[in-house]
Amino acid sequence: MIRVGPAGWSYDDWAGIVYPKPKPKGFDPLTFLAGYFGTIEVNTTFYRPATADVAERWAERVRDYPDFRFTAKLWRRFTHQRKEAWTRAEVREARAGLDPLAKAGRLGAVLLQFPWSFRNSDESRAWLDDLINSFGHLPLVVEVRHSSWNTPEFLDHLRERGVGLANIDQPLFRDSIQPSAHATSSVGYVRVHGRNYKDWWRENANPHERYDYLYSAAELRPWIKRAKEIARTPETEEVYVVTNNHYRGKAVANALMIESMVRKKKVVGPADLFSEYGDLLRPFARPDRAKEPARRAS
Repeated sequence: MIRVGPAGWSYDDWAGIVYPKPKPKGFDPLTFLAGYFGTIEVNTTFYRPATADVAERWAERVRDYPDFRFTAKLWRRFTHQRKEAWTRAEVREARAGLDPLAKAGRLGAVLLQFPWSFRNSDESRAWLDDLINSFGHLPLVVEVRHSSWNTPEFLDHLRERGVGLANIDQPLFRDSIQPSAHATSSVGYVRVHGRNYKDWWRENANPHERYDYLYSAAELRPWIKRAKEIARTPETEEVYVVTNNHYRGKAVANALMIESMVRKKKVVGPADLFSEYGDLLRPFARPDRAKEPARRAS
């Protein structure tokens, strides 16, 4: 199964583009998006761990979509703040918001997203192994961005530990890891960040600037091929394709295009999105007119 969806669902700049503006009474953006996609990557857990109550409510909000799965980014304390060893209390805090999703059968993967500065060294490999030991009961996927990790030995090690690798699209610089179609566990993962070369490394660039990029169909097609290649790998049971170019809902538009190309048919998408990206979307998707009467009535 290939599940496609955006990274995150709570962005102010999605109002009037992805979500209706003003929002109808009782409108839930998570439930709304789960009606169109098979997965959403949880971003908030990168900045702070979720509580068990919050995670349980996430699962409840997608109850009408039995095939839907979350993926979730691990707290940056474990991937970006590496000057001091983490504590058992911090592991418990991070697990509090992940274990309920796993228990509910809603957790497809936990993403260990490391920055470009995380290089392949003895120290880094030991850090990663300790992380796997602490969270190995969950379906883990590792994202590394530096080319030093692109070795057969590293891939074999992930296979031995049962950990997936995130195959990523990003602006390519001298030591950037290249596009790939590696499968190292039962969970395959593809993550497209956009190709905003101008702002990717710009000091003080805001996240919305760094991820301000809209893929063309021609740019996405090689990733459809890679996702299907990963899905054909014997050990792969599920593949997650996540669009992280979230600025002004571009991730949602590109996710619909990917979904259409994977399924080889037109899909349905949020009607408001077509006012912004209709020319790009119409060969792949049609507006969901069924939800418009309820929106106007509100």
